[in-house]
Amino acid sequence: MTRSPLSVLSLSLMLAFGLAAPLSHAAGDADAPAAKRSLQGSYTKYEYRIPMRDGIKLFTVVYVPKDSSRSYPFLMQRTPYSAGVYAQDAMRYGVDWYPEAIGPSREFMDSGYIFVKQDVRGRYMSEGKWQEMTPHRGANDTSKRAAGEGVESEDMHDTVAWLLKNVPNNNGKVGIYGISYPGFYTAASIIDSHPAIKAASPQAPVTDLYMGDDSYHGGAFMLAANFDFYASFTEAANPAPPSKSDAEFDYGTTDGYDFFLKHLTLSHIAATMSPAQRGYFMPNIEHDTYDQFWQSRAIAPHLKNVKAAVLTVGGWFDAEDLEGPFITYRAIEKQNPGIENRLVIGPWVHGGWARGDGARLGHVNFDSKTADYYRRQIEFPFFEQHLKGVKPARTLPEVTAFETGSNVWRQYTAWPPVQAKARTLYFGANGKLDWKAPVAAGTGYDEYVADPRKPVPFIGYPATGVPREYMVSDQRFAAKRPDVLVYQSEVLEEDVTIAGPVLPKLFVSTTGTDADWVVKLIDVYPNAYPQPEVQVKGSDVVAPPLALGGYQQLVRGNPLRAKFRHSFEKPEPLVPNKVEAISYELGQVNHTFRRGHRIMVQVQSSWFPLVDLNPQTFVRIPTAKPEDFVKATQRVYRAPDAASGVQVMVMP
Repeated sequence: MTRSPLSVLSLSLMLAFGLAAPLSHAAGDADAPAAKRSLQGSYTKYEYRIPMRDGIKLFTVVYVPKDSSRSYPFLMQRTPYSAGVYAQDAMRYGVDWYPEAIGPSREFMDSGYIFVKQDVRGRYMSEGKWQEMTPHRGANDTSKRAAGEGVESEDMHDTVAWLLKNVPNNNGKVGIYGISYPGFYTAASIIDSHPAIKAASPQAPVTDLYMGDDSYHGGAFMLAANFDFYASFTEAANPAPPSKSDAEFDYGTTDGYDFFLKHLTLSHIAATMSPAQRGYFMPNIEHDTYDQFWQSRAIAPHLKNVKAAVLTVGGWFDAEDLEGPFITYRAIEKQNPGIENRLVIGPWVHGGWARGDGARLGHVNFDSKTADYYRRQIEFPFFEQHLKGVKPARTLPEVTAFETGSNVWRQYTAWPPVQAKARTLYFGANGKLDWKAPVAAGTGYDEYVADPRKPVPFIGYPATGVPREYMVSDQRFAAKRPDVLVYQSEVLEEDVTIAGPVLPKLFVSTTGTDADWVVKLIDVYPNAYPQPEVQVKGSDVVAPPLALGGYQQLVRGNPLRAKFRHSFEKPEPLVPNKVEAISYELGQVNHTFRRGHRIMVQVQSSWFPLVDLNPQTFVRIPTAKPEDFVKATQRVYRAPDAASGVQVMVMP
């Protein structure tokens, strides 16, 4: 899904249309130089209603090269965000409306493909019933479908069969790709796939909404992102073009922290939405455990009988679907031995590899145009090879990962890299962080009071939605709070590179009956650090630039809602003041802490409003009342028999 501080709808549409990178090309004809050609000058647009096996018709747009002297492969995207063209401040259907460009990058348009866009079942101009993360039903599944419901792999199979038969000058080969929700449709479409599908690239694929993707992390609801998204993504009658009345939600403030805290409970927050906005939002909060609603929508167990070559793509700083690419890659690898299955992870936000140059994120610089490199050196050759038989300049490795911190591309034979070995950074007295476990006898611990009415913010500045920069945001504002524990290593005498999952292993207690434990892994810059030059014109007094000396860059952070410490299906209360061991996966990382830097870990019990508030009493949070939200004293233990720390995978 696409949930950013930009207009959610407009960014979703850009990703869906392949218009992620701003392009400006003058109009021209088919004989003009490639850099000057317009889409309309080189391609003819057709619109079809393709029948599925159950009689439902899916609206499909096809752009065919005007040069008919050779045949072309299909490159297809299926989307819930409309297959129309965003022009003149509205979504347009009709063969006279052309986007400025199409495909993952300009190279595809110039090389020549038959581009296909399809409104998925139940969205916009397609018939049928749309479902959140369409549950997969195999051939032996006898469960009854509601009227208009379908299966994505079947719809893709029927679409491919129709295209091959009815669109001339095709070479019999099909590629599919998509980012976010279209990434889910890409993955779901290659199950028992049509033999003509030769290449597929699920990018930031929504894979399991509850387990680390858009909706829940560690059993905690991702409030700000979901509220912002579903305020614009609503149910509509179909087939029908998008409404012209779509608008962003009016928070009445520039600070989402203030907005959500004012309303406090999920029921009060949901009440600020219109009935249409609550339509898709409410099931997300009502199903607060990993029940059948979520399990039936998890696509990974069904990724079988995949015949296509697969290139799964993700970003280290994807605030929405960071986990999806890894789950998708592992599932395909395990369940489809022998096929070409590749993984690429770069230093990108959600869909960042498809727009911009990928040279920086906020204050963090990556020293090169990483998105340009991916589009030209990885994505384009992948499809050219499998759809046109063009031999690539080099063989794509199993895993291509950008190592942040050192800012270099790495190639691995597996993920996590086989060379990486598990080591633990232990919490010590006086905020120390060390590779050595505590040895002093006693019951050492650190404590703080967590107040759900004064939660720890997730960014140090006002914003609504989820700013994409938050994934590398400066954490100095949080380190100064009394309800955040800070553990820090000595200055590193040599580089430390970690590659793989980060696992907090904590011994904790609380005076409440539930608690959130948010752990953040942080790279602390040296106090003496190069400061970028700021150009100041005139003589007015300006705000001082952010000092990067001592910058506390978030590398990875995530919560665990403690009631789910044993099971995400059956929550259990905590016993007040009882010490318990908890462990969970913070997420995947490939980062080098450079010589002269420090490693920091912060521990807290709220991360608001990125994550919804935990009342700290054992109740169903969707129906919690204001009086359920109480203060609690949290303890983190650091004794020899209760040694809290963070396990990381360290490269030699």
